[in-house]
Amino acid sequence: MPNIIEITDFAAPELDVYARLTENQLVCRRDPSEALFIAESPVVIERALDAGMRPVSLLMETKHASGKGRALIARCGDVPVYTAPGELLAQLTGFHLTRGMLCAMRRPALPSVGEVCRGAERIAVLENVMNPTNIGAIFRSAAALGMDALLLTEEGSDPLYRRAIRVSMGTVFQMPWTYFPAGEDWPGALRALGFSTAAMALKDDSLRLDDPRLAACEKLAVVLGTEGDGLAAGTIARCDWTVRIPMAHGVDSLNVAAASAVAFWELGRRA
Repeated sequence: MPNIIEITDFAAPELDVYARLTENQLVCRRDPSEALFIAESPVVIERALDAGMRPVSLLMETKHASGKGRALIARCGDVPVYTAPGELLAQLTGFHLTRGMLCAMRRPALPSVGEVCRGAERIAVLENVMNPTNIGAIFRSAAALGMDALLLTEEGSDPLYRRAIRVSMGTVFQMPWTYFPAGEDWPGALRALGFSTAAMALKDDSLRLDDPRLAACEKLAVVLGTEGDGLAAGTIARCDWTVRIPMAHGVDSLNVAAASAVAFWELGRRA
């Protein structure tokens, strides 16, 4: 039987996960077994469940509990389903719920870099990309345009932030990904796994994105840097190639999410 609970007390501690805990508090680094993330919208929640994510509770508009949320409720077993009218939920959470529902889920244990790269031919590396919207857009482009996996530095934003998940349309659950260990020489680690590395950077000696040498690489890592400053000089120096997207009309660069889509489209195609 569904465990549906009408919200009567906004201060109830079981609602903290939706109303009062920050994204960093949800990560709960002191006890990873208690770490959570929030999935937003039916499509995203469904993709998370398809990927094996474990639900803790649901929050949805009252009308959805007997409507479009019924199938999701059934998939989530006996977890609590907190309900209230939409305008009250917006007061509780501080934002309008996309498609009227949220789901708190356990964070999964992340695989190792070697596990993520096993069998992969085209991967994306995100160095210190900070904006959750950009992270979500990059994941969505990676899934759609031929990338096999993504690797991130720990200083960047979290792919399981609510906004990143929502912008990605749940592809963060479909794409293999993990973080590089802190302080690791990751260009060297990728080279040891057989990958050539292509740093996306504006340099006079950069290869054009459509250079046939890139498409000919059996295993290629496309490396993208933080918003504004781009890749660190040391990272560019340690990569095998420096690559640029040809520009017109005096424009010197694209937003990292837009650049990723162009690069994935071109470099995701094998020679």
